Amino acid sequence: MQPKQRGEGNPWVRKRKRKVLLMRPTNIPQSLRTTVVPVSTGFLSRVSILSVKAEKTTGFKREFTSALRQSLMAYAFNIFGIVAGMIFAHFLGVFQSFPWAFVVYPPILSARGVIGGLFCGRLSTGLHLGIVQPSFSKNTRSFYLLLHATIVLTLEASILMGLIATALFALSRSVLKPEFFSILIVITSTMALALAVITPLAITASFLSFKHGLNPDIVLYPVESTIADLLITLLYVGVLNIFAFNNSAGQYLLALISLTLVFFATYFTIRNLREKEFVKTIRESLLTIIIVSIIINIAGSTFGKISEIVEERREIYTVYPALIDTIGDVGSVVGSTATTKLALGTLKPSFSSIRNHWLEISSAWLASMIMYCLYSFLSLMIQGVLTLPSLLSFTVLLLTANLIAASGIIMVSYAVAILTYKKGFDPDNFEIPIESSLADSLTSIALLFSLFIMAGFQE
Repeated sequence: MQPKQRGEGNPWVRKRKRKVLLMRPTNIPQSLRTTVVPVSTGFLSRVSILSVKAEKTTGFKREFTSALRQSLMAYAFNIFGIVAGMIFAHFLGVFQSFPWAFVVYPPILSARGVIGGLFCGRLSTGLHLGIVQPSFSKNTRSFYLLLHATIVLTLEASILMGLIATALFALSRSVLKPEFFSILIVITSTMALALAVITPLAITASFLSFKHGLNPDIVLYPVESTIADLLITLLYVGVLNIFAFNNSAGQYLLALISLTLVFFATYFTIRNLREKEFVKTIRESLLTIIIVSIIINIAGSTFGKISEIVEERREIYTVYPALIDTIGDVGSVVGSTATTKLALGTLKPSFSSIRNHWLEISSAWLASMIMYCLYSFLSLMIQGVLTLPSLLSFTVLLLTANLIAASGIIMVSYAVAILTYKKGFDPDNFEIPIESSLADSLTSIALLFSLFIMAGFQE
């Protein structure tokens, strides 16, 4: 009897290895390939060993540089997060028109992060394994099932987030019954519009990056998450403006958009009830959404404390969306590359094997630190308070937050990939959704802690 290969007992791996021969070798990083090096005896053996070590060192530097370059390219889109922060500050009056608008905004961003993370994680792994083709027409059955599941999960997340936002608001002040329906319509219509606008962009980014030899595990989610935050902020502000005018026609339009999402989600649920892959995705992802719903409360309450401390320091509000985006991107790079390695059998499903994942971790982390320095400069310049002392002080503040948040999200992201793999789940249903929501809380806590540290030094 032939011994089982690594990971063969996992049904998630068996299903994906059926079409592994369809993968394009040019898109698989060198670190995911295996090489057999013949070694002779005696002097030739020592020479061969030295040559192999030198080749490994050179290969690591080359791969590290490539991964760092791709990470920086992907993280560069997080500059749009600063634009999202500027939009939020500009339309502050609209948010103040609805006391619950501040409570709803973080759940919408987190919910979209969960849906987008799941979609991007499954899509990038599918491209590597050949079960998804980089084509806009005549794609695989797995691709369309993933698309249908994303629509259903968007509705589930909207309803759940609406309930949580209403509950949070009720804890601080009384909530009339009509406000619940207003909150629900705002969330559902915003999420539906975001689904229609952002999903095609994510698909385009994944296909183009794969066709051009880039690694979608590194590029896809960072690009998608940042653009999504900007677009969903614009959509949310637009929806709130419609409610602010008390225009019945506009509110009916938003209700119609919400009902359209309900219709398509119901249709695809009934149509795919017998599809095991679809049902498995919905079941596992629903658990993730519930977990995330609890997590985002931490980010909201922490950000409230940050607001009390920073008061009118607009440079912090401006940079905040970019900070949480970048930490989420670090986790997505580490987690997505780990799940792909697990699927290919090139990474042992153990916590000690994290040392074999150091290339992806170090390049993703260094890229995030470079971007934090850039955010510091841009935020101060935009707010008109750029001086050398303020730049040094603000950069130290952000890098301290990065050190705390990035180290935490790396460990969490890697642990989720390993644990879900060992349990026989599809890690892509848990990895990015959980880490992206945790990134919001970890970054908020890290920023709050860094503010306390800086205040202590100043005293």
